[in-house]
Amino acid sequence: MIEVSKLTRKYGSFTAVNGVSFSIPKGQIVGLLGHNGAGKTTTLKVLTGYLEATSGNVSIGGKDIKEHMLEIQAQIGYLPENSPLYPEMTVVQYLDYVAQMRSMPPESIGAAIRDAIAATDLGPKSGEKIGTLSKGYKQRVGVAQAIIHKPDILILDEPTNGLDPTQILAMRNLIKELSQSSTVILSTHIMQEVEAICDRVIIVLDGRIVIDSLLADLKKGNCIQVGLKESIDQVKPVLSAISGVDGVNLGKSSAEGINQFVVEAKGDDPAIAASVAKAVVDNGWSLYALHRDQRDLETVFREANSGSKGAAHV
Repeated sequence: MIEVSKLTRKYGSFTAVNGVSFSIPKGQIVGLLGHNGAGKTTTLKVLTGYLEATSGNVSIGGKDIKEHMLEIQAQIGYLPENSPLYPEMTVVQYLDYVAQMRSMPPESIGAAIRDAIAATDLGPKSGEKIGTLSKGYKQRVGVAQAIIHKPDILILDEPTNGLDPTQILAMRNLIKELSQSSTVILSTHIMQEVEAICDRVIIVLDGRIVIDSLLADLKKGNCIQVGLKESIDQVKPVLSAISGVDGVNLGKSSAEGINQFVVEAKGDDPAIAASVAKAVVDNGWSLYALHRDQRDLETVFREANSGSKGAAHV
């Protein structure tokens, strides 16, 4: 649905986005992750047509944004980092204004406002002026304006910025619900948001993509933890002989005498773990643990920023 090819955006001599390419299929929740200033917001502004690219191409639904900008913008719901709310308007007045700006048919606006208010749980605040609302409710109003026309694509820039823990949880649940009918791109510098919501992560560093991967694949480790009571001298020759195993090291030992062995695998082939289990059984050893390491997103992000991790593509 979304195709970005060699996208570059410069501000004078400064390059904010540098040769970025990615594609996003319909229905996916993608987290655009990076430090402040990494180029996330600029990328989103180009995707929405708010900024023109210096070079490169963006197409949505098979149509080039430069040639079909208004048509594409009609398919997008956008929550910018600083949502353009009018404090003197009530929630209903503001959503009515947005619906008219979206050129929605007058006869459908009332139902669209009710649906947006229901989706964002704004009912108790619908008649109140936006200026009197808490930060959490203002963010909900921002989301409501983004979804009022039921867009195919929802772009959210730092949607939990400034929210308290309860409001963050509510916003996460809301985004998950909205993803059932829209493709979602979520920009953030908070790794927990990506882990809690997204199917896929794109990590941006200095305007370039350094990692692009499904979150489940990205968190897989190449080490297998094996719990045995045997010694390293017994275990290492046996497990090292297995095809796909790079090395065997002794980790921690428990008070019960169970040794944790770290088996370094060449890849994430599940057959390697199966071969390890078979070797243990064939040697008559008791198997107390067998599982593949899981990396958290913080570790992946740190590797990406230190340059020790190459780009990972879907």
